[in-house]
Amino acid sequence: MQKPPSEEAPDQLTVTPPKKWATGVPAVAHALEYSLEETSPQRAGVTLLTMNQVDGIDCPGCAWADPAPGHRHRNEYCENGAKHINDEATTRRITADFFRTHSVSDLAQRSDQWLNQQGRLTEPMVKRPGSDHYEPISWHDALGLFATELRGLDSPDEAVFYTSGRVSNEAAFILQLFARAFGTNNLPDCSNLCHESSGFALHETLGTGKGTVSLEDLHHADLIFVVGQNPGSNHPRQLSALEQAKRNGARIIAVNPLPEAGLLRFKNPQKPRGVIGRGVQIADRFLHIKIGGDLALFQGLNRLLLEAEDARPGTVLDQDFIRSSTAGFEEFAQYARSVAWEDIVSATGLTRDKIESIRDEVLRSERVIVCWAMGVTQHKHGVPTVREIVNFLLLRGNVGRAGTGACPVRGHSNVQGDRTMGIWEQMPDSFLDALKEEFGFDPPRAHGLDSVNSIRAMREGRIKVFLGVAGNFVRAAPDSDVTEEAMRRCRLTAHISTKLNRSHTVCGETALILPTLGRTEVDIQATGEQFVTVEDSMSEVHLSRGRLKPASRLLLSEVAILCRLADRTLQGRPAIPWDQFEADYGAIRDRISRIVVGLHDFNRRVVRPGGIRLPNPVNEGAFHTAAGKALFTRNDWQAPRAPEGHLLLQTLRSHDQWNTVPYTTNDRYRGIHGSRRVVMVNPDDIADLGLAERQRVDLVSVWSDGTERRAPGFEVVPYPSARGCAAAYYPETNVLVPLDSVADISNQPTSKGLVVRLEPAGTAAGDGARP
Repeated sequence: MQKPPSEEAPDQLTVTPPKKWATGVPAVAHALEYSLEETSPQRAGVTLLTMNQVDGIDCPGCAWADPAPGHRHRNEYCENGAKHINDEATTRRITADFFRTHSVSDLAQRSDQWLNQQGRLTEPMVKRPGSDHYEPISWHDALGLFATELRGLDSPDEAVFYTSGRVSNEAAFILQLFARAFGTNNLPDCSNLCHESSGFALHETLGTGKGTVSLEDLHHADLIFVVGQNPGSNHPRQLSALEQAKRNGARIIAVNPLPEAGLLRFKNPQKPRGVIGRGVQIADRFLHIKIGGDLALFQGLNRLLLEAEDARPGTVLDQDFIRSSTAGFEEFAQYARSVAWEDIVSATGLTRDKIESIRDEVLRSERVIVCWAMGVTQHKHGVPTVREIVNFLLLRGNVGRAGTGACPVRGHSNVQGDRTMGIWEQMPDSFLDALKEEFGFDPPRAHGLDSVNSIRAMREGRIKVFLGVAGNFVRAAPDSDVTEEAMRRCRLTAHISTKLNRSHTVCGETALILPTLGRTEVDIQATGEQFVTVEDSMSEVHLSRGRLKPASRLLLSEVAILCRLADRTLQGRPAIPWDQFEADYGAIRDRISRIVVGLHDFNRRVVRPGGIRLPNPVNEGAFHTAAGKALFTRNDWQAPRAPEGHLLLQTLRSHDQWNTVPYTTNDRYRGIHGSRRVVMVNPDDIADLGLAERQRVDLVSVWSDGTERRAPGFEVVPYPSARGCAAAYYPETNVLVPLDSVADISNQPTSKGLVVRLEPAGTAAGDGARP
């Protein structure tokens, strides 16, 4: 067994020029190097050669769709996927001896990277009131302690049940069933923090919270926008789809405040030209937009399209589609024509000529897709921005046809499946009615708490018990100090986890660590070996089957933990066969098949190569909106503004990071090595602010209510960001986002467009920056 690093090396920043291309042979080398540091060649071979294959292990990383069976490469994974799966498959282990050596206070001072590198959790642990150490506890006693605490609450609404996108469909369904049978809709999830704005906007305008495109649509589009997204690091397999689209004649427009390597050129290591050639240019045009300017950009494009129709009636807009399938066009068009060009130019940082050239690209294209990610959603105006993107697509009928549509790119493996299974605090009555009919109890109807409102409730003492299933809630959430203080006010915090993270060090009065099987591991229950299912960003549901021996004989699956906890808590009321569900996941899927539209005959259909593609009403010409049609919307012009001496900051991942966990302190594509406490600033802005390269500064966010937040000890790095804009890594910068700074309508934290000033830092402030 490999030994974990015992000490943390001090940050030693080196900076090289940003890369102008992504992937290639270096990505393969880095993936293998990291994999072999974590596990054996044999185990790495098993994970990599079965990853994303039919009847194999679904990548626990991003939610990008797999090619159709018969069209998958033998190595159907990316650099980050290889790291992520072998990070889970690590041969490092955490035992009771580790917790005897390291107190909770000690662990709370460690970095996210160090905590992750200690290895797999192997047995249940409890931190009792007044203690600063976790100690072993049996599964029987751990679940009994938890069930007793839940039964002792004055109201079921004093508990919250959080999950990340890593859980399977089966575990997600059991979690929401347990919570609702217990009596609460408090089901916050990671989607509250990343794509909630997409869901609200798409539900309102198209009648579905999901994207409308498939991989085949991307392959056959004429024009693809990639907005507020960095596929080279966050969804690298998307680059293969964009490469295929380019080969089929598509043009691609990248919209981003930073030039991202993957959007410039892609060297596909699975093809000769990606190994010995120059690869493929991805973006035909790169719009170096200001942070938060995407709403104004699409307003400008929409105004130009309306004016082009005025000049050539009947030749620009899809008038038949607008008349037959949409509502709200006149009000939208009246406002769109009034948006001032000076406001559009100011918000985007782009010239009118450049925006007009993009309009010309649109006019030459019969089939258009817009892809976007958190660079669009994590703004106060995230919902209006997505709605304006929908307006843009509707004008020329670019929804519901092959090669067209809306493509929100989800960032975690099964986050979309969580929603399909009922993990949402606002599930519609149709879903709750189906639960009632199937299980014989009436689920609560009042909306529950999302992630932000859960933190508010914990802070106010209204939540006594917190359960986290996968994920790292305190590091994913905004306003880090406030979130941690709120968590510590709970009577009991519990986490179902594979590895150690910061959330385990932020404890309620009592805290439980409930270690679980990973997706890579064989899952044997009473009826034999089990598989689970997941749903990708393109609504395809397929199975995942673990192949490795479990990290410990004491591990239970997520399904088993949740079923046993539900059984102990509810004590037969209502009469739900939790033991049957634990023994046979097929029994869970049978129930799902009678509740979730599109998953009929679930067990038989999902084992077919390629699985099940869920129906999307938009692609069948149906819009389940209030008007029964696709909705044009009026979206008032908005854009963040930084006063003199300030910048707009976006938080982002490094290349060598998955969600809240950095694998190393390097960001190879951006040329940052050895440190994460950096702020990337345009060289002209550095000069204007009177700062110097590599100067140590504190980042201070400034809010309209007069509050400030401070992240100390960052080094200034010159970077070709848009003027007036800067970037720094999360979760280190989550502290800068107040809990009450949320997107309108969706309540999603506004982790983009932060108004910050850069203050010269003293030595003490810089040295006290960890974790």
